[in-house]
Amino acid sequence: MKEKGYRINEYGCPVKRYCQTLSLKKDPKLIAEYRNIHSREKAWPEIRQGIRSIGILEMEIYILGTYLFMIIETPLDFDWETAMDRLSRLPKQAEWENYVAKFQECSPNSSSSEKWKLMERIFHLYE
Repeated sequence: MKEKGYRINEYGCPVKRYCQTLSLKKDPKLIAEYRNIHSREKAWPEIRQGIRSIGILEMEIYILGTYLFMIIETPLDFDWETAMDRLSRLPKQAEWENYVAKFQECSPNSSSSEKWKLMERIFHLYE
């Protein structure tokens, strides 16, 4: 994808951006499987629909070795705590979190918001 570039959505209005990180277990087979279950063909449609239903406009996950980096774009009126609470209560979400936990460095039965750690922006080039 790097050679062709990445598609960027434009919403015609300002958006909020949240960046998060998470570590995977250091096991090449598990990492390969984790990559596979996030492919368009294998990702659970209920999880994609749930993410959209709580107001998330876009979500990207990047990987380097065992490190994941996620970018989430939302409308300005998006409330992180409320949305993550709603997400955790959606059908299939707990099942998904339990399923992906075997790949992730986290405590069993952790919610998405407990696994993924919000990052603080310390630099930007635009303006």
